[in-house]
Amino acid sequence: MSAPQRILFVNRFYWPDEPATAQLLTDLAEALVVAGHAVSVIASAPQGRAVPKEEIRRGVQVIRVSTPRFAHRCVLFKAIAFLLFSIGALRIISRLLIPNDVLVVMTDPPLLGIPATWIARRRGAAVVHWVQDVYPEIAITIGGIGLAHIFRSSRDRAWKNAAACVALGQDMAALLRSRGVAPERITISPNWAPAGLVHYPSATPNIFWNGWGLVGKFVVMYSGNLGRVHDLEPIILVARALQSEKDIVFLFVGDGAQKSRLQTLAAERGLTNIVFQPAQPREKLGQTLALADLHLITLRAGCEQLVFPSKLYGITAIGRPVLFIGPEDCELSQMIMSHAFGFTCGCNNLAPAVTAIHQLRDSPEQCALLGKAAEEFYRRAGGLESSVAIWTALLSRLTPLAERPCTPSKYDQ
Repeated sequence: MSAPQRILFVNRFYWPDEPATAQLLTDLAEALVVAGHAVSVIASAPQGRAVPKEEIRRGVQVIRVSTPRFAHRCVLFKAIAFLLFSIGALRIISRLLIPNDVLVVMTDPPLLGIPATWIARRRGAAVVHWVQDVYPEIAITIGGIGLAHIFRSSRDRAWKNAAACVALGQDMAALLRSRGVAPERITISPNWAPAGLVHYPSATPNIFWNGWGLVGKFVVMYSGNLGRVHDLEPIILVARALQSEKDIVFLFVGDGAQKSRLQTLAAERGLTNIVFQPAQPREKLGQTLALADLHLITLRAGCEQLVFPSKLYGITAIGRPVLFIGPEDCELSQMIMSHAFGFTCGCNNLAPAVTAIHQLRDSPEQCALLGKAAEEFYRRAGGLESSVAIWTALLSRLTPLAERPCTPSKYDQ
């Protein structure tokens, strides 16, 4: 088969947006252009920033759907935003997609891949599901939305009818196999640190130190989305156990559904050793991450196959140790322990977390050694360059969906 005519990505966020999927998609799309591919992206229009409805940026054709992004976190408002974007994106897909194109559907909005797969089959294009989050399982596990299970069979059918599904790790790949996706159609491509992330050594002066009250402190940081898949209350409990240690501060940098509740919990307990700061722009990410002596990653039990915290790669790229609070038998925990760049502990026994913080606070030498191990882990992982090689190999062997047998769909009836 000849090279694909075009790769068409669909995701609600793209540059200049800051969410992780926007940064990942921007990096990959631009890198694939450099590698010789024709790349288009369908995304929503960012709020508060004037951008063209259609433009070519760094070789990528960007087509934006003008839909609202409600600031309200109500499930109903989010569902409306998802629906409106999906309708607009599907119209563009129907208009643009031609035989031998490759349609890559991400998972924001959830379940867009179901109708998109049907359209691609009608157009003779190949479909790839780039699975960043697994829905409807997240809605069921986190939101308690039991009715969401009615979409599972249609989602499974879309996965199985795709030319390929790209998973973030072994745990997620195992879930795809359990839902009937053939192993040969599963490609594992880990995420990476944002392109251009600068490594700031611990001794580097930092513009945030004074303004955020961190001078002379051992900084334990949680940076990133404060979403519901992350088990964040244990961090409050650890901070409470260490509130008498005046040289230790817990720093949250980011926004999300749990932020206001965490602020309330900290205030109710009178915890003065916790600092909250808003999410920082991408160009300041390196300096922000470098504030930490120790980074925190958490994951709610039951979500280990549904997501993979991509913040791991930014942390390790700048050479900082990690403390993971979550399921101790998951892939992320095993990676940290096998590569020896941090500590792990379960949510039901936080004593090891307190011990680890004391240990690193008292031993800058061990902190530095773990940081070097983190850098080595990221160097071996390969970052964006490795992911581009994985995607290039995948794209070279795809066949259009129309040329393959498909699982019957209700849309065909």
